[in-house]
Amino acid sequence: MGRSRGGFGTKIHLVTDGQGLPLAVEVSPGQRHESLYAEPVLQAVRIRRHHGRVRTRPKAVAGDKGYSYARVRRYLRRRRIKAVVPTRKDQRRRPGFDKELYRRRNVVERCINWLKESRALATRFDKLAINYLATVKLGILQQYLRKLAPNDSPDRP
Repeated sequence: MGRSRGGFGTKIHLVTDGQGLPLAVEVSPGQRHESLYAEPVLQAVRIRRHHGRVRTRPKAVAGDKGYSYARVRRYLRRRRIKAVVPTRKDQRRRPGFDKELYRRRNVVERCINWLKESRALATRFDKLAINYLATVKLGILQQYLRKLAPNDSPDRP
């Protein structure tokens, strides 16, 4: 068979709201660095409001140490977004790191783990990244439909 184009692994870059609902997603090859995909996934966020312009900028962004690079921090600072990203070992500690806000990052991790319960996402059968992204988006759509469905449905346990 041979390898898929994404390499051995494919990374999912995901932005969620405070309740764990996905807002934007990007996929990247396993060998590419996370910090290269912070800007594209954040630029893909569009939150509709009842009135006024579409919201595109969150108040804060929490990420793991893979996003602790000057380029990402500059991008967030230019857009006036609070960066809640711990520093790597080879960096100086930044004052004012909000540990309490960083603990909320588990919402994103739980969302990714929920998506990976799907066999197609966990095993990555797709050869092309665009097909894998479509599978991820179908999983996200399934999650939205579960949130919208009433809890007292007779076919649900």
